[in-house]
Amino acid sequence: MFGTNLLDRRSKPERIADQAWEHLVSAVSSAGDSVRDTARSARRNSSDFADGAGDLVGSAGRRARRRASLAFDALAGRQPALPWTLLIGAALVGAAVGWAVGSAARAAGSRDDRAVDDVEFVDVDRPNSPAV
Repeated sequence: MFGTNLLDRRSKPERIADQAWEHLVSAVSSAGDSVRDTARSARRNSSDFADGAGDLVGSAGRRARRRASLAFDALAGRQPALPWTLLIGAALVGAAVGWAVGSAARAAGSRDDRAVDDVEFVDVDRPNSPAV
């Protein structure tokens, strides 16, 4: 009984505002279900696209951080570090190529020695030479 007296004493704009609030709450709650369903389907459909975009943004971010760090070091007057992996790799490749060329040269040289041993030299200035 006490509550009904209080409700009756409210002004007309307050009662209209309460009714509008009730309608808004019910509309939002019913729309929330359909919005959640739509969001779920959109998430399922776009998950592959989002993963690809995330990877792209991540790699671009890493590249941007690296370039910013290099620019900061250059502005601070610091020299870039030596690329030790490239230097060591180039030295190993050079050693392998040198070893291969050396092995091929030794093999070619040993074949020429056998051919030179089989050749008979003739002295053309001597009259008793077998070539005459």
